[in-house]
Amino acid sequence: MISLKKRNYNGTETHRMQELDGLPLATFISRAVAFIVDFLITIVVSVPILILGAKLLELFGLVKDDLRLVFDFRHWYSYILIVAYFSLSIYYGNGKTLGKRLMGIRVVSLVHEKIGFWHAVERALGYGASFLEFGFGFLQYFIDANRRTVHDRIAETIVIQDRKSKDL
Repeated sequence: MISLKKRNYNGTETHRMQELDGLPLATFISRAVAFIVDFLITIVVSVPILILGAKLLELFGLVKDDLRLVFDFRHWYSYILIVAYFSLSIYYGNGKTLGKRLMGIRVVSLVHEKIGFWHAVERALGYGASFLEFGFGFLQYFIDANRRTVHDRIAETIVIQDRKSKDL
């Protein structure tokens, strides 16, 4: 049965998991709003980058015909910009994208004290896996005991309510 009751992280396998034991997990709503905010930011930032890239290709004569770059998820460059945004913001923001910062939540590694670059990339790529099968990977939040989605499990992370006083 699906439970909407708030839960705390229950980790007992490793020393790092024991350190995180009892931390309040982020709600589904706060995670969803943070993701939507971040996704909109990627679109706003990506469009000027794509336009500039197209103009530079034309300027250097690398394109013979009129070049149209479209941010529509049918082209590889649409995904690269999204993965770059999520990876770099998680890595340099110590688990917080702009959307997560706004919602007062953050990503925490179950393995290391600080999110590593590869963890951030795995997590960003894992969003694609969470979207598969009509977003079922996101809905696994409701059936996992520690509220982990597919991209959380791929990157070995959890999302917690941020505590200002303790740097995890």
